[in-house]
Amino acid sequence: MSTLLKDLLAKALQENGYRFSATTQEQWLHFLAELQKWNQVFNLTALTTPEDLVYLHILDSLIIFPYLRGTRLLDVGSGGGFPGIPLAIMDPSKNWVLLDKNQKKTRFLIQVIAELGLKNITVVCKRCETFHSEHGFDSILSRAFGTIKLFLETTKHLIHPEGYFLAMKGIYPEPELAEIPATFRLIDVQKLIIRGRQAERHLVRIQPQQEAL
Repeated sequence: MSTLLKDLLAKALQENGYRFSATTQEQWLHFLAELQKWNQVFNLTALTTPEDLVYLHILDSLIIFPYLRGTRLLDVGSGGGFPGIPLAIMDPSKNWVLLDKNQKKTRFLIQVIAELGLKNITVVCKRCETFHSEHGFDSILSRAFGTIKLFLETTKHLIHPEGYFLAMKGIYPEPELAEIPATFRLIDVQKLIIRGRQAERHLVRIQPQQEAL
């Protein structure tokens, strides 16, 4: 399996125009191997085929990198560590907080981060509503958290005044866009492409209205 994952990852990166060191790729592969092992007990993800792990977990995380704002980033409902861990490996200069209310999932995150020696990630086991930070985050991300409205309302106290909310979605989320509260401003919806896999992906970028802060 490890050889298959290694070949698939190299192929996927090449297809999508990425060039990374062997060390970086080995970190992603180690992460996926641990995810597979822990998933047998803790049910961290339903996407478990080698193709899914590479394209719908690693590549799905990497494609949002150009849209990250700042260096202080929050991954809400991180679960198995996506998109936070792949992105933290990709760029060690950015500092991440991975937030999840599930103790089993945060145990996995803490373990795999320790094994990979990632110094730019902190794991927090709390609900969004009860988590507070002295400094606002430049980017707050969600991948499988719920509706955009719920995402915004439960994390609005954590955003920097000039920060961005980044909601990762599959199909174009038109009904959810219509429910964005007036205290937030929709910046745009970016259509994302993962070459080598037919998967519809969109990234919704939102800012708080300044007068609402």
